[in-house]
Amino acid sequence: MGKVTGFLEIDRRDRRYAPASDRIRNYKEFTIPLSEEATKDQAARCMDCGIPYCHNGCPVNNQIPDWNNLVYQSDWEEAARNLHSTNNFPEFTGRVCPAPCEAACTLNLSDTPVTIKTIECAIVDRAFANGWVNPDVFGKRSGKRVAVIGSGPAGLACAQQLARAGHEVHVYEKNAKAGGLLRYGIPDFKMEKTLIDRRVRQLEAEGVKFHCNVNVGVDVQATDLVAEYDAVVLSGGAEKPRDLPIPGRDLHGVHFAMDFLPQQNRRVSHEPLNSNDPILASGKHVIVIGGGDTGSDCIGTSVRQGALSVTQLEIMPEPPVKENKLLTWPDWPLKLRTSSSHEEGANRDFAVLTKEFLGDAEGNVTKLRCVRVDAKMQEVPESSFELRADLVLLAMGFVAPISEGLLDGLGVSLDKRGNVVADQKSYLSSVPKVYACGDMRRGQSLVVWAIREGRQTAHAVDKALMGSTVLPR
Repeated sequence: MGKVTGFLEIDRRDRRYAPASDRIRNYKEFTIPLSEEATKDQAARCMDCGIPYCHNGCPVNNQIPDWNNLVYQSDWEEAARNLHSTNNFPEFTGRVCPAPCEAACTLNLSDTPVTIKTIECAIVDRAFANGWVNPDVFGKRSGKRVAVIGSGPAGLACAQQLARAGHEVHVYEKNAKAGGLLRYGIPDFKMEKTLIDRRVRQLEAEGVKFHCNVNVGVDVQATDLVAEYDAVVLSGGAEKPRDLPIPGRDLHGVHFAMDFLPQQNRRVSHEPLNSNDPILASGKHVIVIGGGDTGSDCIGTSVRQGALSVTQLEIMPEPPVKENKLLTWPDWPLKLRTSSSHEEGANRDFAVLTKEFLGDAEGNVTKLRCVRVDAKMQEVPESSFELRADLVLLAMGFVAPISEGLLDGLGVSLDKRGNVVADQKSYLSSVPKVYACGDMRRGQSLVVWAIREGRQTAHAVDKALMGSTVLPR
């Protein structure tokens, strides 16, 4: 390890945000990086634990103590090589991952974990700035062809690994550009899309061919791809949103979050909206139902569009500000989390159940009728109240992949939740030659889990096609 007493001598210091009054005026990233020396100091805090519990928290098996030490020693180029050996896209996870590695850090027992996510982002950003990230072109071609359906983080990671094993890889994406929810779900102020474009160019240089605006199961029959390719990987994500079927659901102004967020991302990228019903929060009282990351993204986007007010409702009780470390560490804790979007101006209310959407004579939503619920999700007597609402965004998570078209056409087996059945070793579905990974297999999850599953699926596909593989799991 680098500095043996670093964690005793150096305080935790993380990236800062630009002032909210400035950052809400645009859709650009607003995180202010640490200086090189400050980043090295934070890397010096790593204890190089005998059992590095950060590994327990990191789905892609990042060798965190190793590249912390390399940063401390100013060997940034080797740190970048180490980081990329386990994670294809650390610039994505260094921006949008919730950092379960930091929750698992031994120093988190005293609420001062190593700033792993910040160091990771600094390494990869420095690597790109110095020209250390270049296409890795495999010299000998295998003669095998693989189709990857879906270009989110799972599909991109799988495609890159397979191309580096010498296979001819074709990625099919139903939208105009690659990236999946990275591009159309995560707002630009959290991750600018030029980062995706940069990686797509790298994948293309490595031999990956992208087919955008092709909806497999609609524009192209999935069974035709299975017949044409040696293997087909399903990495389309879990896109079916959880609905709220209560009276008034059909009123104008009640929308899914994933109808709202992609529109703004397309505006920023100067793409067509693909909708005749623009959804805007400008001059409106906005209610966001759902307390997760998608709800937070709706808040930040609504504030930037000029909403008069934003209120976020969560059916669960308000979690504690701090977790009981002895009960939860090193696992991911349940505690109150305040995002940058919350800080920009939002009211949060917990233990609230929405009973009805109320509207005017023209069919526009005007109010919500809600009740309080207890810890057992039972309504509290005489707790009914109303909230003004001109726009309601449903951000209650995703329940399953969309089965119409692609999955129904292939006839793959689905589990009780509607996800594609495939184990975590072979990633093979019930249909020969067809594999599944990412949210389409495991359900709604994190970008870092998608990257892990894409990499592991590439390992499984390469081994099945060639009899052996040198790709890491």
